[in-house]
Amino acid sequence: MLNALRRFLPAVFKKSGSVVPVVRLQGPIGMATPLRPGLSLASVAQPLARAFSMKKAPAVALIINSPGGSPVQSRLIFQRIRDLAEENEKEVLVFVEDVAASGGYMLAVAGDEIIVDPSSIVGSIGVVAAGFGFKGLIEKIGVERRVYTAGKNKAILDPFQPEKPEEVEYLKALQIELHETFIDLVKSRRKDVLSDDPDLFTGKFWTGRSARDLGLVDKLGDLRGTLKARFGKDCEPKLIAAPRGLFARRAGVGGTEQALAFPSNLANDLVSAAEERALWMRYGL
Repeated sequence: MLNALRRFLPAVFKKSGSVVPVVRLQGPIGMATPLRPGLSLASVAQPLARAFSMKKAPAVALIINSPGGSPVQSRLIFQRIRDLAEENEKEVLVFVEDVAASGGYMLAVAGDEIIVDPSSIVGSIGVVAAGFGFKGLIEKIGVERRVYTAGKNKAILDPFQPEKPEEVEYLKALQIELHETFIDLVKSRRKDVLSDDPDLFTGKFWTGRSARDLGLVDKLGDLRGTLKARFGKDCEPKLIAAPRGLFARRAGVGGTEQALAFPSNLANDLVSAAEERALWMRYGL
């Protein structure tokens, strides 16, 4: 009875522990359609700002469950987290659920401490580009490809044209540059604890337990247990979510009405769903 009445008392009379704001970063990064917003700086900026603005909170917790995606959006989100942490002098605790791989791991290293489940999938520090070649198919069905450009490199890597070695080399050079940026970022955040394992930056991924041994993460644990051990048994996590949109979808985007109003959105959404599923399946999820 006392516990039931306590919630009606003014805050000053309530006996409570500290509250730690929690922001969930879930899903592929940057793979957005009108109905599937994905993770981007635009979608996470508001909940991150609200979480870091809680003055009395001893830290900010991030729950990460992402197989990666856009390197640009990954780095933008990473940088926003670090900027907010420094501006507000807040410790950032990252908790990995199923996976923090590729761009998902880039988000994780924004934390001052990374806590994972023993079975979490962590790593995949690399860059990948994939697609299909349709040249043989369109020839077989009698379709002629016509492309007109101003600039000789405007149509490089066209999937309907034969693959050219010089274009592949150009793509690989870009990937190497992106990979080096990723490696430098990880080293800048984890340099004191990283192992010298030769596979660390090859795109390989590990379980949470092995990732801890490699220095990719700090320890095994869960959010509620870690917060209570760190800040007291009365500490409570508080989820900070994106605002609901007109049709009750998070991040202010989406809804059945939009799908009916814009039928093309449904096709884009189906493609996005297939790409998203492929990302998760790469890690056995």
